Amino acid sequence: MKARIALVFVAALLVWACGESRPAVTATPALWEVTGTEGQHAYLFGTIHSLPENVDWQSPEIKRALQASDRLVLEIAQLDDPGTMQQVFSRLAAAPAQPPLSARLSPQYRPALARVLKQSGLVEESFAKMDTWAAALTLAQAAQGTDDGESVDRALMEMADGKPVMELEGTYRQLGLFDALPEQEQRDLLDAVVAEADTAEREDDTLDILWRRGDMTALARETRRGMLADPELRQALLVQRNARWITQIVAMLEQRQHPFVAVGAAHMAGPDGLPALLRQQGYKVTRVQ
Repeated sequence: MKARIALVFVAALLVWACGESRPAVTATPALWEVTGTEGQHAYLFGTIHSLPENVDWQSPEIKRALQASDRLVLEIAQLDDPGTMQQVFSRLAAAPAQPPLSARLSPQYRPALARVLKQSGLVEESFAKMDTWAAALTLAQAAQGTDDGESVDRALMEMADGKPVMELEGTYRQLGLFDALPEQEQRDLLDAVVAEADTAEREDDTLDILWRRGDMTALARETRRGMLADPELRQALLVQRNARWITQIVAMLEQRQHPFVAVGAAHMAGPDGLPALLRQQGYKVTRVQ
């Protein structure tokens, strides 16, 4: 099991691994400039977890914005410390004497679970001492297969060229969001993961394409599908996190820091997204790409 499993759904369904050989593609993902009346300045950039290496997304606008910023702000800063991520996951996921995984799943999804387990080479018994949320993330990662794509977050860290890298959440708090979910919500998450994993091979790379185009209207619609259609999961994994992040971003702006904030693109979409929330705080937010 990869340590990167921790990030599968925290990026709000925008984890998309693509290892195929494809023609070169130019992408123009969404980028916003934030300004305040007293000289406050920041950029907002929606990321995607993984892309084929042939996608050229590092536009002059993104490079200039990062150069003009004094720090890079990510959801998690320790992306190159898989050992710590794995330790946190293992500690939070441990739960002895759990019911069989199929018993924690809605009956209509049990045939799909059997197919997903067979395709991924896993056995149900391996989840006997694992919390339901952790089992869901494990299945999601297994269904994705090998991640051969480029991590946008890691690429931004390289592009930052020595600037401080800050984090809004960190590994422990991010995984703790799942661990704190009531059991029924964890089971709703498991249902959604199994349903999506069972159909993944028949779906187009919709989210990847929308991100490349910077189509935030369509991305906002996508963030109300799947597990985020569940009101409680949406509140815990998207809306409440955005509200906490806005508090931190506003504090940076008030301290006259100039952050380049890069988080999963779902967190930028719609009325609950970071651009809309900053506008509500009185900041001017302008789409620059």
